Amino acid sequence: MRHLMKPLDFSVEELEQLFDLADDIQKNRAKYAHACDGKILATCFYEPSTRTRLSFESAMLSLGGQVLGFASADSSSAAKGESVADTIRTVSCFADICAMRHPKEGAPMVAASKSRIPVINAGDGGHEHPTQTLTDLLTIRTLKGRLNNFTIGFCGDLKFGRTVHSLVHALMRYDNIRFVFISPEELRIPSYVREELKDQNIPFEEVIDLEAAIGDLDLLYMTRVQRERFFNEEDYVRLKDFYILTKAKMKKARPDMLVLHPLPRVNEISVEVDDDPRAVYFDQVQYGRYVRMALILTLLEIQV
Repeated sequence: MRHLMKPLDFSVEELEQLFDLADDIQKNRAKYAHACDGKILATCFYEPSTRTRLSFESAMLSLGGQVLGFASADSSSAAKGESVADTIRTVSCFADICAMRHPKEGAPMVAASKSRIPVINAGDGGHEHPTQTLTDLLTIRTLKGRLNNFTIGFCGDLKFGRTVHSLVHALMRYDNIRFVFISPEELRIPSYVREELKDQNIPFEEVIDLEAAIGDLDLLYMTRVQRERFFNEEDYVRLKDFYILTKAKMKKARPDMLVLHPLPRVNEISVEVDDDPRAVYFDQVQYGRYVRMALILTLLEIQV
């Protein structure tokens, strides 16, 4: 039995197979419409979520399976003090696979160690968000045609942004990737990520000015400043609008630069950018469903 806790749980070759499967699902929906007949996905979400939870549920329903679960800790026995380990033991009796989001880093790993069914980490604190990373990789591969030879800029909350940490680690395995980290000093990429890049001789730079950097990028990955990760409101208010991507800034970008965002968006991308063909953050949502369909089939070892 296999779980997905972080993107590196899959080799580059396995990821290619997963993305090929996602491509086939997108092109042949009817072929997979009953692949999970009789199977149940449990969505155990201790944190609020729109896209990730609904994407998992849509993925399973599109495969012919069923879904059960909870959307917040308050609506589960966690409100009574039940541990993650006891919850997953219970859920294992009701479902065939589980997607779990939790505010504490490592909670899905604890669940996986006690589970009798595959567990997918759907986000744990500021640590990892592997299925968003799979979504990002599939989006880049589909729209750019490759997962190597490009410069990617990460902008915004790079300290707490689990989507950033996951995607950086995933891209480190591909050739000729250059990273540009754009953030205020308080939200810099964690030091352990910088050390890993240095150890592998992967080029990166850290800058504060988005406008000065945008012209050199093939991809721009915007992120929101996450209120829920801050310890005090004053720091959040001071930093929340530090970066706002506008039409004027987009004029300085390359004609083929793509703008990605894990969503939800707050103010960091102006709605005027939405009509720019380079803005692909809502395309990511669609790719996310296909890659989660492929992941469910892979972890359940279902071949169609």
